[in-house]
Order: sequence, then C-alpha cells, then structure tokens
Amino acid sequence: MITALLAALLAATTPPAGAAPTGGKGAKTTTLGPCGPGRLCLWPKPDFKGRAASHELSTTDIDSCIALPTGTTAQSLANRTGRPVTTYQSAECAETGEFETYPGRGTWVPQTPYEVRAFKLWER
Repeated sequence: MITALLAALLAATTPPAGAAPTGGKGAKTTTLGPCGPGRLCLWPKPDFKGRAASHELSTTDIDSCIALPTGTTAQSLANRTGRPVTTYQSAECAETGEFETYPGRGTWVPQTPYEVRAFKLWER
C-alpha cells in the first residue's frame, strides 16, 4: 500500500517520459519544473525558477480570464490540464497585446515570449 502511494506521488510530480531536460551539446540544460496532472503551473522566472503558482483544473473557471495577482508575472509554464490554455501579456486578457495558446497534454515552456499576466483555460 505504501509503495503504491509513493509510486502515485512520484508519477504526479514527475514530467512524463520523453520530457527529458532540454538543450543540445554545448547548450545550457534546463530541467523541467514539476507540475502535477490537471494543473497549470506558472514560474516567475525563465527555466522554471522561483516559486511556482499552481492552478488546478477543478477549481479554475473555464473560458474566463484569470489575472495573476497584481505585480506578479510568469516567464515559464507547464500546462497539464488536458485543455488548451492561452496566456496573455495583458492582465485583462486583451488581444491587443501578445498572447499565445498552448496545448494541454503536457506542455513545458521554459521561456515565454513575454511576461504572462493572465490566462484562460478553454473547454477544448
């Protein structure tokens, strides 16, 4: 029983097989940040550095603009919600600024093209 529980915990916090550290020969290696299934994880610094903010699918409104707390931005993310997520440079999810949509079946982004201030999870 304890072995099964430990295995389940490890599986929930480990990137999937094939999601090895990124980088080629002579390149800087990036270790993927831990992000459990059903979660969107946002880190304040590139390469999954800093304290991650985690948003669980079951407690996040679908198709709604979710602004990060005032003064907070994210520069790297992992999407394991099973749904697409759009990140926005604007805290109001305005499409006049930069925005990008990422698939939800295990996407790790070590450096977003802009500072993320808000996001939307989509139905599908």
